[in-house]
Amino acid sequence: ALEEQKIIERHQQEAPVDITALVTDLGVTVFESDELPAGISGKICLDPAANNDSGYSITVNARDPYRRRRFTVAHECAHFLLHRAKIGDELMDNALYRSEKLGSREEFEANNKAAELLMPQKLMNDYIRRGISSIPDLANAFEVSEPAMRVRMRYLYQLEYA
Repeated sequence: ALEEQKIIERHQQEAPVDITALVTDLGVTVFESDELPAGISGKICLDPAANNDSGYSITVNARDPYRRRRFTVAHECAHFLLHRAKIGDELMDNALYRSEKLGSREEFEANNKAAELLMPQKLMNDYIRRGISSIPDLANAFEVSEPAMRVRMRYLYQLEYA
């Protein structure tokens, strides 16, 4: 876990966080596919063909918008970091980031961890100190959706943003 944390921190030095490089350095391969079933944002699975250190790969829906794909990669990575023992052969998340295998608590944890990966508090603080503090400006800087940034701001600073 300490080695994983070092890898994560190395990728969180500037925004936007290169989530694909981060995940790759954790030993997980990332694919985009337009063959995922309708309504499925992404999945993480044991993948012997991935030829990587972990044996896992993440597949995201290539038809989703870019910022959503970034969050999906982070969300699936969060399952890898937090819930590896529960993934089994495959864990598929729908468009609301829900899976049949995990409960709402694990999905909530994965969403929070995904937000931490993409919008680390230290970088958020740096941007706000430099006067970049509106939801749209921060969302653009971190290449996340405005709703994701709004949730992160509420979580970090207990502030109500319109």
